[in-house]
Amino acid sequence: MFDVQREVLEWGGRRLVLETGKVARQADGAVLATYGDTVVLATVVAAKAPKPGIDFMPLTVNYQEKAFAAGRIPGGFFKREGRPSEKEVLVSRLIDRPIRPLFIDGWRCDTQVIVTVLSHDLENDPDIVSMVAASAALTISGVPFMGPIGGARVAYVDGQYVLNPTLDQMKNTSLDLVVAGTQDAVLMVESEARELSEDVMLGAVMFGHKGLQPVIEAIIRLAEMASKEPREIAKPDHSALEKAVLELAEADLRAAYKITSKQERYDAVDAVKAKINGHFFPEGQEAGGFTKEEVGAVFKDLQAKIVRWNILDDGARIDGRDVKTVRPIVSEVGILPRTHGSALFTRGETQAMVVATLGTGDDEQFIDELEGTRKETFLLHYNFPPYSVGETGRMGSPGRREVGHGKLAWRAVHPLLPQHHEFPYTIRLVSEITESNGSSSMATVCGSSLALMDAGVPLRRPVAGIAMGLILEGERFAVLSDILGDEDHLGDMDFKVAGTDTGITSLQMDIKITGITEEIMRVALAQARDGRLHILSEMGKALTGARAELGQYAPRIEVIQIPVDKIREVIGSGGKVIREIVEKTGAKIDISDDGMVKVASANHESIAAALNWIKSIASEPEPGHIYDGTVVKVMEFGAFVNFFGPKDGLVHISELAPRRVAKVTDVVKEGDKVKVKFLGMDDRGKTRLSMKVVDQATGEDITEKLRAERDAERAQKQTA
Repeated sequence: MFDVQREVLEWGGRRLVLETGKVARQADGAVLATYGDTVVLATVVAAKAPKPGIDFMPLTVNYQEKAFAAGRIPGGFFKREGRPSEKEVLVSRLIDRPIRPLFIDGWRCDTQVIVTVLSHDLENDPDIVSMVAASAALTISGVPFMGPIGGARVAYVDGQYVLNPTLDQMKNTSLDLVVAGTQDAVLMVESEARELSEDVMLGAVMFGHKGLQPVIEAIIRLAEMASKEPREIAKPDHSALEKAVLELAEADLRAAYKITSKQERYDAVDAVKAKINGHFFPEGQEAGGFTKEEVGAVFKDLQAKIVRWNILDDGARIDGRDVKTVRPIVSEVGILPRTHGSALFTRGETQAMVVATLGTGDDEQFIDELEGTRKETFLLHYNFPPYSVGETGRMGSPGRREVGHGKLAWRAVHPLLPQHHEFPYTIRLVSEITESNGSSSMATVCGSSLALMDAGVPLRRPVAGIAMGLILEGERFAVLSDILGDEDHLGDMDFKVAGTDTGITSLQMDIKITGITEEIMRVALAQARDGRLHILSEMGKALTGARAELGQYAPRIEVIQIPVDKIREVIGSGGKVIREIVEKTGAKIDISDDGMVKVASANHESIAAALNWIKSIASEPEPGHIYDGTVVKVMEFGAFVNFFGPKDGLVHISELAPRRVAKVTDVVKEGDKVKVKFLGMDDRGKTRLSMKVVDQATGEDITEKLRAERDAERAQKQTA
């Protein structure tokens, strides 16, 4: 019944199986990929006819994780998978980015790639398997895909590269790098690193590219057995149209692209476009054999050529800079009065307002993943409102672009944060892009670093980011530092590098052509380092390190450790005790299963009161220590003092004062605040306290002073 084709290979120490012909047979292409015990299904379906009236390739990639894959039932009220999680969005982008440039120009049929995780062994992350499965499904589907591609993850453990590390191995790595590419070239890189050098990062990219070659070969073998007939795509001859548009628009476009102001340049380009449309589609007359989409596509290609020719021929960029110069930078901190930390980072016509907020354990984000539920204490949210580019647009929940750019900045900053036990706050950064003309994600990195330091978060070092571009024509190429938006759209590479003055913390690369060599990447990394160091020096004019203290409105958090067997007593039956502590002290309290207690408040007195209360429940008073207490009962023989949480002790009448006391009420009465020294327990297990050995004004232990006075009196009597 089934005509199953299968390819099996050993890859990275595990068995990879690619299978087609059994599942999802009505899709144009379907591949079941198994790596270890992780199984994903990738399907490809393309519409039979082109989508009319569009000038782009309509590709959609959907990656979805099913809870049953890890033997779990989804959380929440409905108990079924809902809107995509952040990881699902990020992996969808991870698959989309390397495959999109490989479709033949002019493909306009709706194309959908769906990747579903069916089984997860909790050892092999499904993202790499999904990328491989999607590539295989596209290769056999018959759509005009000039692949296949392969993908691999690279870790760096004890100075050695590791191909496709397990989830356990990833806990000890200083690098998490994903690389995708064809047999000949790298197409995409995504990474987080712990301040690694340019040489180590480039070595990881090349190691990963070499490591994915066996997968590409396996996909080719599978396609030889199972691929469908390639779909033909009619490509019209536009040579005459291209010549006509060039003659009409070249001079005007060259002049437009010498205008440094973005909006003025756009207005000039729009005027040239209107001139072209007026020529080919005169009002009241029929078009001369071309559609508006065809003319628009040729005009767009000419725009790219003009920009590229200017850079390669004259070294002249759109805004007049040379290839290495970074646009003017202005860094400001503390711009918002009531926030915990804030910064405004402006680079040319790109601007990010970043705000840092410090929270407590109550603010940690619960993340429900196939591997289980975990808490995240560092959040970075990126927003790109339409006004940032002078346009109107939809406002709503963040799209894929916002999620992806936010995660890129998160990866850049995350390695520099202090350990949570050293700085026990939940940290949220929000980046509002208020202007955009090139690399707002890297502006977010710079602004995030400044906002965190302004909030008093002890970053190990400031971090900055820069976006690099590439123009490649034959043997000639130019690497561009700090690219504009137009240079990003019209160039051959988007290469984002973030890091400190010590090394790289994040690297993201998207390449639109297949001719990038190792040497070009080496040049780009070196040039990016120079640019990054320049940006760090400009940021240093505003702030060079974290402020010594937290902001006035930030909560303070103190951490103590209590015995695990005392947690129940601190919480109380039904939470009664901890609720009472919170209500009476005004502090927030978070208790972990390991006995770590975090007490937070903007008021130091609230924290001290809550800590003393918790300590009194979870520990015993120490003999010889002095405590603040309250007289709760007066008797003829002494006073009972509450001094350690709920614990009371007796101050005998002989211990009330350094002098002889006739009546207890001559010294204290109920409700008095006193200072007592815990002397220990008597033979009957009763608590013994003393007031006479404590200076009631200062809290100082005066035991030795009293002994010296007695010795002096005794000596004086003996002399007499």
